[in-house]
Amino acid sequence: MIFSWMGNPGVGSLHAIRRAIESGSLEIEEYSHFGMVGRYVAGAAHLPFYPLRSYAGSDLPAANPRIRSVASPYDPEDTVAVVPPLNPDVTIVQAQRADADGNTQVWGLVGVQREAALAAKRVVVVVEELVDSAVIRSDPDRTLLPGVAVDAVCIVPFGAHPSFAQGYYDRDNAFYREWDAVSRDAARLDAWLDEWIRNVPDRGAYVAKLAPHRVAALRPKPRPSGSVDYGDYR
Repeated sequence: MIFSWMGNPGVGSLHAIRRAIESGSLEIEEYSHFGMVGRYVAGAAHLPFYPLRSYAGSDLPAANPRIRSVASPYDPEDTVAVVPPLNPDVTIVQAQRADADGNTQVWGLVGVQREAALAAKRVVVVVEELVDSAVIRSDPDRTLLPGVAVDAVCIVPFGAHPSFAQGYYDRDNAFYREWDAVSRDAARLDAWLDEWIRNVPDRGAYVAKLAPHRVAALRPKPRPSGSVDYGDYR
């Protein structure tokens, strides 16, 4: 598993992952968040590595031999850490909406999704809704990925749960707290996986199983951001 920081946000450790690491059944390659950003940027730009200074004073280079140092070609006495490019076979992007051509729009926290997509061999976008191309064209600056970079669009409402999709539903904090207790016990976790993953036919059935009141409680009130006038010079 190649990753940067792994945990149950706001709660604690990911106990099932920790058990696998400590038992030796899962090999890990750890970076800082910025280190992973650098790997995706290098992959997207076809660069041999990405330099960054934020590993100075960190123990991560000692734990991960793929984090190395190079001398600056402009000042040989100045060295910086470098990370290798990352080119995933498939990148999955969670987004609010896309059109049938794959033009994908995101707002709120964008993170490193664009770089991870452009570094990949194939890109799948998972969206809350499919919209007409005219909707995309009416607000082009919100387009994170052009259709030419996308291989498939999957329309999966509530697909980010228990996380959030800005403007569609909030983060399910209760789920993260419940998960801490479930994941501490291997047998309980296995039973949970049977109930919520293995024996659930699709995402629609998963959402139905959550119960309407829980889903409704995560829906936000409208808060439009306003509009801009792009001008029409035709």
